[in-house]
Amino acid sequence: MPLHPITEIAKQCNIPEEFVLPYGKHVAKVDLSILKTKPNKPNGKLVLVTAITPTPLGEGKTVNTIGLSEGLNYIGKSAIACIRQPSLGPVFGVKGGAAGGGKAEVLPMETLNLHLTGDIHAITAAHDLASAALDSRLYHEERLGDEFTAQTGLPRLNIDVNRIVWKRVIDHNDRALRKITVGVGGGVNGVTRQDGFEITAASELMAILALASDLHDMRARIGRIILAYNTQGEAITAEQLEVAGAMTVLLKNAINPNLMQTVENTPVLIHAGPFANIAHGNSSVIADRIALQLADYVVTEAGFGSDMGMEKFFNIKYRQAGIKASCVVLVATVRSLKSNSGKYNIKPGQAIPKEISESNVELLEIGAANLAWHINNAKSYGLQVIVAINRFPHDSEEELAFLQKYAIEHGAFACEVSEVFTQGGKGAEKLAKHVIKACEMPSEIKLPYPDNMPLADKIQTMVKKYGANKANLSATALENIKEIEELKLDHLPLCIAKTPMSISADANLKNVPTDFDVDISHLAISAGAGFIRVYAGNVMTMPGLGTNPAYRQIDIDKDGNIVGLS
Repeated sequence: MPLHPITEIAKQCNIPEEFVLPYGKHVAKVDLSILKTKPNKPNGKLVLVTAITPTPLGEGKTVNTIGLSEGLNYIGKSAIACIRQPSLGPVFGVKGGAAGGGKAEVLPMETLNLHLTGDIHAITAAHDLASAALDSRLYHEERLGDEFTAQTGLPRLNIDVNRIVWKRVIDHNDRALRKITVGVGGGVNGVTRQDGFEITAASELMAILALASDLHDMRARIGRIILAYNTQGEAITAEQLEVAGAMTVLLKNAINPNLMQTVENTPVLIHAGPFANIAHGNSSVIADRIALQLADYVVTEAGFGSDMGMEKFFNIKYRQAGIKASCVVLVATVRSLKSNSGKYNIKPGQAIPKEISESNVELLEIGAANLAWHINNAKSYGLQVIVAINRFPHDSEEELAFLQKYAIEHGAFACEVSEVFTQGGKGAEKLAKHVIKACEMPSEIKLPYPDNMPLADKIQTMVKKYGANKANLSATALENIKEIEELKLDHLPLCIAKTPMSISADANLKNVPTDFDVDISHLAISAGAGFIRVYAGNVMTMPGLGTNPAYRQIDIDKDGNIVGLS
């Protein structure tokens, strides 16, 4: 199908013209003030798409999020997809783009995968403004000493140079920036200290953008961000530094979601891009609410597996915003389940072992234990689970039939083969019908811990959900818990920062690990986003480029077209 002007897509999903802010022919922002209007229909149903434990092969979660929204439209329902904005780090690094693919893709794909409307760049600018303001305040307070207040009229913040927790950010994979020295040379160059960079998607501002309910809520959350601690051990916030207002100004347009379309002209809202290991890995509250106001069904995607983005949807997003999913779609592939068997150590850029591509039900059955675990994990939150088997050309009918039977036997409400990559909405027709039935089933969200549970007990509760014996809290982690309790922030939900490549916190433990502990190194507060980061293992907040990065294939052809970006 040809692309429609974005104004037509807006009309298709009943967005009044005054709320459409075009960015060229095929992209627009939707003014969040549309939420103040009262639609003449009840809110739609939210369908949460998650996956089994990911592998470097990918399981097609975004493809099926897009394809399912097309499938719902194909059978006569109104549907909108809500997805996150891709980060340039993965785009030019290992993963490539995040627009879906084939006949289940967001278009123009190049626009989505690159700058879109500049939201990520705005987050980078706002984040680094706080970094610059913090180092400037540190410099002037040290330079002027006791004269600082007399000359400026400002109170001294007494920043502890060793307890600045706000790193700088950039939207690229760049391992050389993980640890840096700033203020080199001292004097007018500032205070010499150790610092570092994280990728922009890891910024707390990204999580705030995704969780804020409106502009004023975002402003308040930014004010609560803890940037550093003073020499007395007290938190220093962006509000105290008087930079929160300017940071919000830089994000004033970014708070409006972006409207695009799929290959089949299904509307898609793209907004925010928090990672699912050090943040909550879901698209924005604002985008979801707008879509739910407009459509019968909203299909949204949670990052990584059900132990990551899906878990954080319930424990963070649902707790804060009250946005309730009506069912869960769990995406799996034959080859990724074989890969999860634990018999292969598959790494990015390496050739797929031939045994994975060949029909092998015995190998598939071993890896299918991972599917069973994720079905039951998703069901534990109180919703029906539909398994979508994302089909690849080499999948045998015998393997597909086995998986469908296996999924039902292990608790799935339904299981269908999805062929959205090759067929678009038609390839999700049966899947969409199961989703509609599941959404009508009575459900009640079940959370694994209450807000008032002691923080250490919350951690033990969550690691035991992964199948661990217990969490081993380091001395640093215990001290962090004490500090969080003193700040009276221990009621906040947890954001477990761990590897996505295993249900455990050890990427080497494949399939369904048993008899293991989870070592907790430290905790950190995202006071503005409203959660506590619990670090289990070495979680990189600044990825690096591999030996065969995706950027090597990306170029401009003789006609000026982008090639190699997918």
